[in-house]
Amino acid sequence: MMGAQPFETIVTVHHAEILRYLRRVTSRASEAEDLSQETFLRAYRAYRTLTPEANVRAWLFAIATNLMRNHFRSEKRRRTAYASAAVERREADPDGPEAEALFAEARELLEITVRALPMKQRAAFTMRKMHDLDYDTIGQSLDCSAESARAHVFQALRKIRVSLDGHQLPHTEPTR
Repeated sequence: MMGAQPFETIVTVHHAEILRYLRRVTSRASEAEDLSQETFLRAYRAYRTLTPEANVRAWLFAIATNLMRNHFRSEKRRRTAYASAAVERREADPDGPEAEALFAEARELLEITVRALPMKQRAAFTMRKMHDLDYDTIGQSLDCSAESARAHVFQALRKIRVSLDGHQLPHTEPTR
């Protein structure tokens, strides 16, 4: 039984990171918020069965990943409509400085590419590159080995590089 930490502490420590993860993989803040709430609701219900040596962070990422997986399965049409709307928005907004337009185009291509990755590759890529999780934690979250997690990240990066081939992000001065 997990009794060392009150559940409120778990929420305080991990909520922001789980929400950021879900925002990145869903690309929609409202869906991420709903999935985050559901993640912590399910975690609360199962909290008493968690062993003291359990990796709470990996456990929460696993719950969030499973909810996200189920969400994507049930919302396939919504994802297709969202992708087509994003393309239309890009075509309808040709104004602005050239560098900004090139950056927006490359970013849009990157977002579309990441959304098109298989779920495990997308989740592994996001956990590793956006949340800086180690491969053991990613493996625990995705219910696979650390080596498989590393392979998922590698394959995602390879697909992203192929997709972005020839698209360069413009060099911009950092804002101060």
